This record gives sequence, structure tokens and C-alpha cells, in this order.
Amino acid sequence: MDNLKEVYILRAKKFRAKKRLGQNFLIEPSILDCIVSNVDNNDVVLEIGPGLGFLTEKLVNTAKKVSAVELDEDAIKVLEKSLGWHENFKLIHADILKTNLKDIFNEEYKNGQKIKVVANIPYYITSPIIVHLLGEIDEICNENRGMIDEIILMVQYEVAKRIIADENSQNKEYGMLSILSQFWADCSIIKNVPKKCFFPSPKVDSAILKIKINDKPRCEITPYLRKTIKAAFLGRRKNIKNSLLNAGFKNVEDAIKEAGFDIQIRGEKLSINDFCKLSKTLYKYSDANNMAIKKG
Repeated sequence: MDNLKEVYILRAKKFRAKKRLGQNFLIEPSILDCIVSNVDNNDVVLEIGPGLGFLTEKLVNTAKKVSAVELDEDAIKVLEKSLGWHENFKLIHADILKTNLKDIFNEEYKNGQKIKVVANIPYYITSPIIVHLLGEIDEICNENRGMIDEIILMVQYEVAKRIIADENSQNKEYGMLSILSQFWADCSIIKNVPKKCFFPSPKVDSAILKIKINDKPRCEITPYLRKTIKAAFLGRRKNIKNSLLNAGFKNVEDAIKEAGFDIQIRGEKLSINDFCKLSKTLYKYSDANNMAIKKG
């Protein structure tokens, strides 16, 4: 195993990693094996950011089919040379944020077949990629999310804690990213990954996340849901009443009381179900207020 790690390090040293693309290559065989253990021979896999192909080499020997999306032209050349001959492998030179999954997996899309996403991505685009794969919380029909069964995602450890956080979490980890990730999925940390497992070594530790997509949202979606959540977390130091007033909501105090919450509570103490309940009541009061204005 140590010999294989040395091989990965030597291969990585020959490649000029690009800081602007956030390239840190995973070179620890045991961590690569941990990721691949979540894939079986019936899986159709999308790998985002294969880099030099250390993980890809294991995926093509495990999964039924692997399609990899890579942005870096230099990495594309390496991947074509080392993996281009695999019959079950397809390499796509593209930006994943500008790519729809049905364009990659057209046959699977037509047949309603789910895919598995594996991604060791630049940390600065974690949130945009999650939005791209899952859609917004109030987006009932999202083609990308509809195609995915599960996402195995390598992220910065502190971000992983934010993704799995809830209203009982400490250190202000719970927020928009938590709700965005969990509204359509179950999220859990599979394994912590020290920074020494990468080359070049990043400044922070990482974690492997499992995001299991659900067929239904966590709770009922209302017209004001996203606006309510956004308002609550934009004013973390403010109570929910003031946060909602600053966001332009009407009849806030009455709505909060009817929903069963203390007007002094802060947004980070409300669960996803609480936000659904509150947004529904806010919409009701807004609708009633609009009707009163029209009648007047």
C-alpha cells in the first residue's frame, strides 16, 4: 500500500497542480478504497474532477460504467493516455456547473435509471456543485436531482460539519447550506480525511460525505419557504421577528405566534420542519393582508 502511495506521489509531482483550480490530488490508497467501497458493479457513475485519475482507475474496475467530467486541459491529456482504452469509461472535457446530467447519461435518462456521483472537487465550488446537483430547496422538479441515487463527496471538514448540521448543532454550523443539502437528501460523514492524504497538501482536513437522495422533500414546500430561510440566516444575531421584518414580511408577530414560536427565537434554532410551518403561516398572513388591501 505504501508503494502505491509513492507511485501516486511521483505521478502527482510530474504534474503542475493549478492553485486557481484548487487541485490537491488524493494519494492515500486506503481513502481511495473507502470511496470505491460505496460503488458496486451495477452502478453507473459520474465522477466530477477526476484529476490525474487515481480514483478513476479504481472506479472503472468496479462500476458498470464511469463518465468523468474534467475542466483542466492538462489533466484531460493525462486521463486520455492512462484510461482512454477502457470500454466502460467516457471522458468529458467540460465545466460540470454548465453540464446537465441527462446530456451525459442520455440513455439512463430515457430509461429512468439512477446514477451515482463521486466527486473530489475544489472546495471553493462545493456549494455551487451541491445546488447544481440537488437544485434549490423549493425546486420540486429538478432533472439532475431526479437522476441521482447517491453522491459520495469529498469536502473540507468544516464544510462537512455545516452540511450535516441541524438546529441543535453548535458553533453556528447550521445554516442555508445545511438546509439546502438536507431538504432533498440524507447527509452523513463517512470518514474524516487528514490533509496529509493529498498532494499538494491543503491547509485543512477533509471528510467524505454521503448524500442519499430522497424521492420527496423533507416537508411541504410553500411559496415563502426559501425567502423565510434566507431571511432567518441573513440576520443570525437577530431574533426571527426582526429578521423577517427586515426581509419585508407583513404581520410577522401574529404569524410567528400562530405558528407556535417565540418571537425572540433565532433562526438557527428552527428545524427544517419549523421553517416549513413558519413559511406556511407567513404566506397565509400575507395572502390575508393582500385580500384586505384589495377589498379596501
